[in-house]
Amino acid sequence: MVEKVRVARERVFTEIRKSIVGQEEVIEEIIIALLARGHALLMGVPGLGKTLLVKSIARLFSLSFKRIQFTPDLMPADIFGTEVIEEDPQSGKRSFRFVPGPVFANIVLADEINRTPPKTQSALLEAMGEGHVTAAGITHDLEPPFFVLATQNPIELEGTYPLPEAQLDRFLLNSVMTYLSTEEEEKMVAATTAPPTAPPESVFTRGEILELQDLVREVPVSENVIRYAVRLVTATRPDNAGATARVREMVKWGAGSRASQALILAGKARALLEGRYNVSCEDVRALALPVLRHRVITNFHAEAEGIRAEQILRELLDTVPE
Repeated sequence: MVEKVRVARERVFTEIRKSIVGQEEVIEEIIIALLARGHALLMGVPGLGKTLLVKSIARLFSLSFKRIQFTPDLMPADIFGTEVIEEDPQSGKRSFRFVPGPVFANIVLADEINRTPPKTQSALLEAMGEGHVTAAGITHDLEPPFFVLATQNPIELEGTYPLPEAQLDRFLLNSVMTYLSTEEEEKMVAATTAPPTAPPESVFTRGEILELQDLVREVPVSENVIRYAVRLVTATRPDNAGATARVREMVKWGAGSRASQALILAGKARALLEGRYNVSCEDVRALALPVLRHRVITNFHAEAEGIRAEQILRELLDTVPE
């Protein structure tokens, strides 16, 4: 099964290159989050193909896909669904019927999640955490796998409602989508302005995705790797005895225990994708930035000097021993 996953990974990237140019690191991180039963937050400026990327992944995995454009006037019912009154034409009896909202899909793209008020943000995050929604006192389960990919635009802050740190922590990974290289952008322009080609073909079925999610949990991990992951996370906390002078000076809040769990779970998924049935410290190092960058909160000293959390994390990767 592990070898089958490794071979399928190559097929995934072959198929996704039919519609997406570059961004292979981001693609891998999104697939890792999906296999680890987590959710992902995607940062990137407009026009980088975020929606097309998520649609392509949904097609590869034979999963249903819905996109929600978050706006200041969006209400929780616009996400969950609502009850409507129906009248039986024969008896004239009226009854309520629940009409599911766009959250009832396997993959949900929450576009520009920071453009909607906290009330609506919390409604989506509740669905992410619980795997079901409640409308009019009735609980409706969300069909697994359920994966939310939320996007944020890092350059437009006016009229936005930034996600609180406690809500950011609910995302397994925070991936950053950057500009393409000159060569990649030339390929992308040539491909997108030519006649349309065949869309990506399905690689996994929904049932196989559920099996893989179970298999990820079974991947063994040594005590040494767990110790390294925990040491890396605790090193981000300024009140920790082993914190560096840089962390004490520049960090307001370090990553919590959920970050340690996320490092190991994401590491298991990465190992499986690469055809290995064991997690290494290299897996932890490779995923440290997407797991921790949204969980480490810098203070005003760091902001004054223009130092971002990512810079501090890179320093920790060089100093915390395996």
